[in-house]
Amino acid sequence: MIDAHHHFWQFDPVQYGWIDSQMHVLRRDFLPEHLQKLTKEVGIEGVISVQARQMMTETQWLLDMAESHEFIRGVVGWLPLVDADIAYDLQRFAGRKKLKGLRHVLQDEPDDFYMNRTEFNRGLTCLTQMNLVYDILIFARHLPQTIELVDRHPNQRFVLDHIAKPTIAATRFDDDWRDNIRKLAERPHVTCKFSGVVTEVQDAEWDIELIRPYWDTVLEAFGPDRLMFGSDWPVCLLRTDYTAWVQTVQTLTDDLTESEQQDVLHNTAVRAYQLND
Repeated sequence: MIDAHHHFWQFDPVQYGWIDSQMHVLRRDFLPEHLQKLTKEVGIEGVISVQARQMMTETQWLLDMAESHEFIRGVVGWLPLVDADIAYDLQRFAGRKKLKGLRHVLQDEPDDFYMNRTEFNRGLTCLTQMNLVYDILIFARHLPQTIELVDRHPNQRFVLDHIAKPTIAATRFDDDWRDNIRKLAERPHVTCKFSGVVTEVQDAEWDIELIRPYWDTVLEAFGPDRLMFGSDWPVCLLRTDYTAWVQTVQTLTDDLTESEQQDVLHNTAVRAYQLND
């Protein structure tokens, strides 16, 4: 198994301002030694570390840890895509083989159409030239403009984080999200992570049947060969522990063939992030 989405941090309330006082379980360090203990217990052989701060030092820090820990198979970092010098910044990291992609926290931009900016799209073009993935972090409301974004970049590999964060509640299904996720999935250069799902549940409690319709939707839309497992550890700890989430996804894959299970749990991540290169 590959865990295609998790984070590390040395907690600092200033640098991680989004971790507020109500998220007390996250207000400590989460480092490779903490994660590796969990991955060994559930049989996960490798992970992909994703940025949690929007600064170049974050990318450098994650890469340094990846190069000293074999189980960290790749890094999705952050670089200033809108800067005029983005091509130069990318060249600085060209020799770091474990850099597999970049991400910008689009979901937190005050402008819901930030991704339409000329500078942002110029940066994505540079990313394509470097053969790096772009991870899309959005809310469901951003899906229409995201479809336009990926259409502008047909040669760029995109990975959608957290199934685009639909609103999950027992009282209603997010129909708008379903319709738009199906449209996005028509683009073959987009892959999807089944991660960060439980933290979108609005109810006080959750179970596998509450999230199953969302699993069924992305499985049908993307297929096992464009769907991958991610834990979103340690953020997932707000609603569940690491082992419980792994077991939940394994249960959801029970109806798949062995080959399809291998796609979701391993092969899709390897292909999307070119982990064998």
